[in-house]
Amino acid sequence: MGEQAKVLVEIVFNICYLIVIWALVLAMIKRRAMVARTQLGEALCLLLAFAFLALGDTGHVGFRVIAYVLGGLETSIVVFGSQMNLAALGSLSTAWTFTLFYVFMIIMWKARYDRKLGLIGWLALGAAIVRSLIMLLPANEWTSLTPPRDIYLARNIPLIFMQLCAAFLILRDAKAANDSTFTWIAVMILVSFVCYIPVVALVHSVPSIGMLMIPKTLAYLAIAVIGFKSLFPARRAAEAPGLSA
Repeated sequence: MGEQAKVLVEIVFNICYLIVIWALVLAMIKRRAMVARTQLGEALCLLLAFAFLALGDTGHVGFRVIAYVLGGLETSIVVFGSQMNLAALGSLSTAWTFTLFYVFMIIMWKARYDRKLGLIGWLALGAAIVRSLIMLLPANEWTSLTPPRDIYLARNIPLIFMQLCAAFLILRDAKAANDSTFTWIAVMILVSFVCYIPVVALVHSVPSIGMLMIPKTLAYLAIAVIGFKSLFPARRAAEAPGLSA
């Protein structure tokens, strides 16, 4: 695929993705009054997780689209008197909101199964703090399009750990409860993990591997759709305990 074709595919995909993710978030907000009382905790966490994801990705992929329109990913703007790459600014926004996404995934698991955080849950939240501290370091060079490889790996290792913790906790308890909805959510987290690992490891040496972000993104859309269909009914259902299939 030629470079122009790749750019066109990315632009079209990014625009479609933002439309779909915001439509799902707005639909969750619209239906929040229909959520069963027994599922309010996990439904609110799902809504907040995807609201932050959509907000961050509006900066991330949205700024990439704008950069392409303005001439390419090297396009810069002035932010608080400093020159900053537009695509890099979007990466900064999604780095923070993506961390919050997995914090809410952990809290959603806790609410779904009425669990204490336990060692794995606390380690996952600790990883969020470690990642946040790493992202504050000047070595991230958030003003540049391509971050230094070492700091890029350092800030993504805690995120990958959070992904694995969330997938493990959700899958473990979903299987035990025969909860197909959250089983599929855990599976989609693992799919995103499998797509993300090669990008983190190789994107500096093989930039085209970044195309794996497309199936990774589709996995997150699948989580949103699965959760929306299960937790946000079109009309208020009769109250019944707990877990939906």
